Amino acid sequence: MTDPRESADGARPGDGPAPAPGGRAAARAAARQAGRRSSRRGRRKPVSRLRRVLRITAICTAVTVVVAAGAGAWFYEHLNGNIHSVSLSDGANGDVGGKEKADAFGRTPINILMIGSDGRNNATDCKLGGGCGSATSTSGRNADVEMVVHVSADRSNATVMSIPRDTITTVPACKNPDTGAATPGYRGMINSALAYGPACQVATVHQLTGIPIDHFVMLDFSGVVKMSDAVGGVSVCVSGDVYDTYSHLKLAKGRHTLKGEAALEFVRSRHGFGDGSDLGRTYAQHTFLSAMIRKFKSAGTLTNPAAVYRLADAATKALTVDTGLGSVNRLIGLANDLDKVPSKRLIFTTMQTGPDPTDPNRVVVGKGATELFATIADDQPLTTADGVKTKPSGAATATTPSPTVPAAQITVRVQNGTGIGGRATAIADALTAKGFAPGTSAGNAPAPEASTTLTYGPSQKDQAQTVARALGLPAAHLKQGAVAGLTLVIGADWRTGSAFPGGTAAATPADTKAAVSNAHAQTADQGSSCAQVSHFKTVSVGGVPMTPSQAYAVSTKKKDSAP
Repeated sequence: MTDPRESADGARPGDGPAPAPGGRAAARAAARQAGRRSSRRGRRKPVSRLRRVLRITAICTAVTVVVAAGAGAWFYEHLNGNIHSVSLSDGANGDVGGKEKADAFGRTPINILMIGSDGRNNATDCKLGGGCGSATSTSGRNADVEMVVHVSADRSNATVMSIPRDTITTVPACKNPDTGAATPGYRGMINSALAYGPACQVATVHQLTGIPIDHFVMLDFSGVVKMSDAVGGVSVCVSGDVYDTYSHLKLAKGRHTLKGEAALEFVRSRHGFGDGSDLGRTYAQHTFLSAMIRKFKSAGTLTNPAAVYRLADAATKALTVDTGLGSVNRLIGLANDLDKVPSKRLIFTTMQTGPDPTDPNRVVVGKGATELFATIADDQPLTTADGVKTKPSGAATATTPSPTVPAAQITVRVQNGTGIGGRATAIADALTAKGFAPGTSAGNAPAPEASTTLTYGPSQKDQAQTVARALGLPAAHLKQGAVAGLTLVIGADWRTGSAFPGGTAAATPADTKAAVSNAHAQTADQGSSCAQVSHFKTVSVGGVPMTPSQAYAVSTKKKDSAP
């Protein structure tokens, strides 16, 4: 049987060519020709080494891009997952912190409330704080650090204002969204508002100062430790030997690099610095933050990928923020805005205070604080381009008396002359929300009025200026009367809203000299300044009252917080 794979001449596939006719010479010639064809088919042109290198490089590059993109995406999602955010509308009614106003170019300033919580709601914070609580949220916490951070609309300057935790003020009606704890409002220490949630703390500061606050950032004990470690330590200076037996800070005179618990001890120390009160602690905190900012801006800190990763990871784990800042992109945007401000134009201040007449251990808003509030709310710089604290001209000082009376001491009688129902009540409510005295009242004017006027009694012009600034009322609308008291008549030129239409730009500028007076003002570039150790007997060892330096001298067995 014939194999079906065979050809007609009996050859099988693969047997090679059939013998060619024409004798042996022809056959040999045909065989040589076939061999040459076979040889040509068997030889392949070598791939050049360059092409091979390029191919390998392309593959490696593609793999690297994929891996890097995957790592970047993982890192981004990881950081986003670290962030804990809380809505500022939780636990309060409506717009708790107000809204910043854009400047003539449409640029908007940034106002953030930085909160340092003393909560001990996890094992780490319990150990670091020397005590322990059982709450799982902000219940039982106090805002022992409160700083209003203002970045100007043009990003050329910034102000950080500390509010001492011992300040007595009015806490508005609030409800904690986590625990349900609620208050109809009360008068007490400003730091206690955090028990009703971060939104309540923002509302309380906004009501006290009149400063619009759109955001908050909250840090607990362990957060301070993580952040100081992430930047490789913070260099600070103390003016003398210091041992605060309460915070456990123990440092010899001079400069030290603080990490971890040592950094926490420093920023918590209130008995070691100044007069041993919370005021001394705010001054030391400014020294610490100035040093940290200089560290951030120093060469190498933000250009080292590993350092950036540690810092970003630590920051996102350590912070609780409002939902407006609750993403990596938004936090990066905020960091970029802050980085634009030169150190010499970032000024630290502490709200001016006076003793509370009912409790010597507490303070109230003092002389100059109203001006400090106004400079921040009006986006006025407290530094010049050279970093020198702003001083008003003699002419401006002579024609613009400084309104230094705190809002809480001012009562206003508001009258409606518009013919529109509810206008006086709306403005009166806006004033009390800004911290003006609860006695502020609303009623109808004797007759309709075309123009709004604020009439003040003899020697009450400074009070009238404080009211005018809070409402954006231009100075032209103020006039002196013969009767004591302040009467605001709302005219037809102010038919809606709680701020006078277009009045912000025309309002009398705040007196920046009064704003920094007694505010312990210093810029972030003042690196040589040392935290001033208290000369008072603010601590004790073995029950014996001592100064922090004396306590250091007798506590030889206590290890220093840092070399």
